[in-house]
Order: sequence, then C-alpha cells, then structure tokens
Amino acid sequence: MQVSSQGVTVVALLADPDAPTAIAQRLARTLPDRLTDMSGQGRRFEVEVVSEPFTSGTEDPPTLMRRIKDRGSAENWDIVVALTDLPLHSHGRKLAVDLNHEHGLALLSLPSLGGLRLQTRARRAVEEAVLGMASPHTDGAEGTSRSQPLPGPSVHRLAPSHPGPRQGRPDEKETDDLRYVVSGPRGYLRVLAGMVRANRPWRLVPGLSKALAAALATGAVATVNSTVWSLATSLSTPRLVIATVGSVAIMIGWLIIDAELWHRSPESSPEAKQRARLYNASTVVTVGIGVLVCYVGLMVINLVWALFILNGQAFSSMTRTPLHAGEYLTLAWFVASVATVGGALGSGLESDEAIRAAAYSKREQERRRQLQNDHDD
Repeated sequence: MQVSSQGVTVVALLADPDAPTAIAQRLARTLPDRLTDMSGQGRRFEVEVVSEPFTSGTEDPPTLMRRIKDRGSAENWDIVVALTDLPLHSHGRKLAVDLNHEHGLALLSLPSLGGLRLQTRARRAVEEAVLGMASPHTDGAEGTSRSQPLPGPSVHRLAPSHPGPRQGRPDEKETDDLRYVVSGPRGYLRVLAGMVRANRPWRLVPGLSKALAAALATGAVATVNSTVWSLATSLSTPRLVIATVGSVAIMIGWLIIDAELWHRSPESSPEAKQRARLYNASTVVTVGIGVLVCYVGLMVINLVWALFILNGQAFSSMTRTPLHAGEYLTLAWFVASVATVGGALGSGLESDEAIRAAAYSKREQERRRQLQNDHDD
C-alpha cells in the first residue's frame, strides 16, 4: 500500500450505482473522523466516493480485483474499498471481503452482511478493512507486506481464507492475499437476506401499477357483490387461510413465469447450480414479500371501502347474517384474495422490463440483461 505525504491517507470508496453508492455517500460523512480517531497514529484520512459500474459483465472476484487495481493506479488513492450489491463466490463459497494488502485494495460484497442494520455493518467492515491495510505488518527479512486478519467484531462470523491457485488456471496468480467467506446454513440465509434487501421488495407495489389497478378494481366490484357476501360469511377461517395462500402463490408464480424471472444457469458446474439456486431463492422471497405487502394493502383498502359502501340491512337480507365487525373483516379478507388473483391477471399488461425493474436492484437487472444477451448470442 502506498502512503500519501503529509500524514494523510486517501481512501476511495468505489461503489456500484444505486444502493452501494448511497451507502458509500452516507459512510463518507463520518468515516474520515472515525478512522482518524481509531487509527491512533496521528494520521488523517480523506474519503472520496466514486460511483461507477465496476462489476459490469463479470462476477469473478479476481477479475474485479484487477479492475479495482487498475482503477486505483490511475488515481492518487492510497486505499480503494469497492462496494457491490452482487453476491460473489469463491471456490464454491460465498465471498464477503477480498483483500490485497500490498496494493491497498478491498472488495466488499454487501449481501454477505445480511439484511438488517446494513449501514452499520458496512461501516464497520469498511473501517476494519481500511485500518487493517493502513497499518501493514512487514516481513523483517524482505520488508514485504503480509496479510493480517482484520481487527474488530465484523469478521468474527466470517471464515478467513488464503487464496490458492485459480480454479482451472493453476499457473495464474490470484490478485488478493486474504479472503473472508461465509459458509453453512446460517451463512446461506445471511446472504439470501442481503440479496433480498438489495432488491428492495417494497418497491414492487408502486412498480406494478397496472396489476395494482386491476386488483383494486376487482376488489371494489367484489365488495358490493351479494354472491361474494354469501361466500365470505360461509367460509371458515381455515378456508380463508387456504384462499390467501392460494391467491398469493398464484400471483408469485404468475409474475415469475410471465416476466421470466427464473434464473437458468448456462453452466452445468456445481458452483453455477449453487448460484442459480441462490438467485432463484432471492427472487421467490423478493416477489413474495412484495405480493404480501400488496395483499395487506388490498385488505385494508377493501375494509375501508366496505365500511363506507355497505348497508347493514341489505347485507342481512342477502346473507341472513347481521353486519358486525367480524363480517366486515371476513369480507375484506376474502375480497383481498379475489382481488389478488385479479391483480395477477392485470400484471400481464405490464412489460417484462417494468416487472424486473420493480423486483430487482439496478445491478441485478444489468446482470440478468447481460446473461440474456450472452444467451441470445
């Protein structure tokens, strides 16, 4: 790692567009002062944020590290920490942090940090990476920098790994000297939660305007239909639950199939199949959360509409049941299931690009678009 003169270490946060850039910009507000206080060596830190798609066209960590190295060598940076919201893999394991102490490079895969307290975890990981590289230990005989475990609590649940020869390329040297990976069922769930967080499933609701309009129209009509009244009052709670599960599953399945969201790996290797399973799991969870948010919203809107429009005498004459709070809730619940199926049909009016934009992060959209282009070629 090079060191700037006058006791100042310049740290660049090289971030993919969208969420990683937003995280990097928030980090840059407090990171210089925190690093200065934590280093305890009288050294000051300056932090620059650069937003560019450095992961475009590849998910290979060694290739990304070379890109980061080339980018940093063209600037007056001492340390480069790259942030991406794509999940990265190394030798069949999920990569969290990739380090090169000699050149002051770090690659951080944000999904490996999980889905909760992402900003805090990202700040800790960046601080530990910078401090670990800003104070390199040297070999007394040769004076070369050696990789050292990162300080701090962020890496306690990560397994350190020293890279060996590249798979399929035994003569090619890796560009990093220390990696941290996540493994096991808990690590899988942690990365999955991070991927879902990166996709921001709550954006699915406003992103599917035509489907939502179809669902609202279906719910409005169903709420004033006497046949629906009779069905709602005759259904038991288990049947209402089955209707909910069925309608949500139909909506999820329709969105995934119609917009071709299911990932099919062009490779047949075990690692490629593992990545495909992870991507598909994140798709199902992302779309599922979005649909559940839609369902709850439809139920609330239908309840308000029913309170406004229904007449107790007319309802009682058709169903032989007085209209009380329980009947309002049961009707809104059942109508939400019917409206969700109507929304699934309405989603067919949405373009595939609109659905992908609502379901995935920007980098995930670009990754899938690249795969589709490669497949077409």
